[in-house]
Formats: sequence, C-alpha cells, structure tokens
Amino acid sequence: MKTLYIVRHAKSSWEYSGIEDIDRPLKKRGIKDAHLMSNFLAKTIDKPDVFISSSANRALHTAVIFCENLSYPHANLQIKRQLYSFSDGYLVKTVNALDDAFNSAIIFSHDHGINTFVNEFGNTPIAHVTTCGIIGLQFKEKHWKNIRRGKTFMVEFPKNHK
Repeated sequence: MKTLYIVRHAKSSWEYSGIEDIDRPLKKRGIKDAHLMSNFLAKTIDKPDVFISSSANRALHTAVIFCENLSYPHANLQIKRQLYSFSDGYLVKTVNALDDAFNSAIIFSHDHGINTFVNEFGNTPIAHVTTCGIIGLQFKEKHWKNIRRGKTFMVEFPKNHK
C-alpha cells in the first residue's frame, strides 16, 4: 500500500510588485497556517518517507515549515521545478516516478494541478483545495507507477483547525 499527502502551498502575498510569480513569498497568515497544519499532521500521522516541493518560493517555504514540525531533515527535501506547473500532468509524473522503497510521500504544489489530481485519483469529490489544505490518499498498488483511483482518507483545511 502507498500513502500520499498532497499539500497546497500556504497563502502567498501579492503585495510586492516587480517580482515573478515563482518568487512570491508567504503572507504572515500563510506562515501561521503552515505551522497550524503541519503541527496537526505531526500529531496525526507517521512522518512520510519523502518530502517533495515545487520550486516556487511559497511552496518551498510551506514545505520547510512542514519539515521542521515533522522533524524531516531539510537536506532531504526534494525540490522539483516541474511541480511549478498549473497542469496535473507534472504531479502525476512526479508521483509515478517515486521510488518504490518509499511507502509514503508528501508533495507541496499548486492549485489547479492538485484539484485535478485529487479528484482523479481519490474517491471523494473535492470542489476546491484551499491554501495549506492537506489531502491524504491511499493506494493498494505496490508500485507508484501503477497507482489508480485510491481512497481519500484525509481532507483537512486550516479553517477547520482555528
């Protein structure tokens, strides 16, 4: 069985002009939500085997906060530029390419790709994954490359923890 946690990056800031979208930082609210949700996760699950993040500043900062609160070494955090895409195709490719030695993974990515992925591969329809939302999926397959529709066992949003 394989377990996957998908985390949408925390709330980012639009207050800085002249910076590229990939460089947008987290808002204070985003930082608080990332701590809130990662502390919840730390009390709820076993630490995932691998952490993977989009290279976008907001996703990477969210991932670093989760690493800290789940005691995952920052040096082991994998950064994938291809996850900075608003297509679910790169998320699927990233999951399918996971090493089968990992039975669990957590991926930090972006809105559109996450919504499409969790609705295609989970069994619970989710209209919208909010910022810093966590979706947990379990798959019966032994190999990541073979995953099909799995079971959605976790749908957690910051508003439910405040």
